[in-house]
Amino acid sequence: MNARRWTAGLLASVAAVALVGCTSSKAQEKTCTTTTDGIFECAPDQRSAPPKLAGELLLGGSYDVSDARGQVVVVNFWGSWCAPCRAEADDLEAVYQATKGSGVDFLGVNVQDSRDKAKAFEKGRVTYPSLFDPSSRLALDLDIPPNTVPATVVLDRDGRIAAVIRAAVKQEGLQPIVERIAAEKPAPN
Repeated sequence: MNARRWTAGLLASVAAVALVGCTSSKAQEKTCTTTTDGIFECAPDQRSAPPKLAGELLLGGSYDVSDARGQVVVVNFWGSWCAPCRAEADDLEAVYQATKGSGVDFLGVNVQDSRDKAKAFEKGRVTYPSLFDPSSRLALDLDIPPNTVPATVVLDRDGRIAAVIRAAVKQEGLQPIVERIAAEKPAPN
């Protein structure tokens, strides 16, 4: 038993030293933040290149998020089998209706679902389009594993990830984030 404690203590010490060695006050100032609600947000100067997000729409046609440059795009990953997804649908639609006049688009990404079930889920719930991603390839490309659905990603007007929410959203939590990002000026070319 003592050997296990000693080994665990040693591993914890090594990990702590490694973490301290990898950070500096300068690096800490340049990092993105995570709120107590688990919302990950990056300041405009800390956002990485825009992700690729394109595919077939659930109701037909295609969509490429790069065509929406100049707009804030709220991307919500959902599945008809997901109870929290059903719970957040009205809140997402309310934020969409409240912000679409200020240059905000919404896009759903349906994961691990059949087309019929996904269509039935959307009917009467949301009015914005959804990509059909039954293999979850698009979700995984954005580091959204299917077991973390629902998840919402907010892209700024330059298409960069500004915020990630890995939980069901409520209007009172999402709308201020979207409005704040929509009020930002696009990066100069």
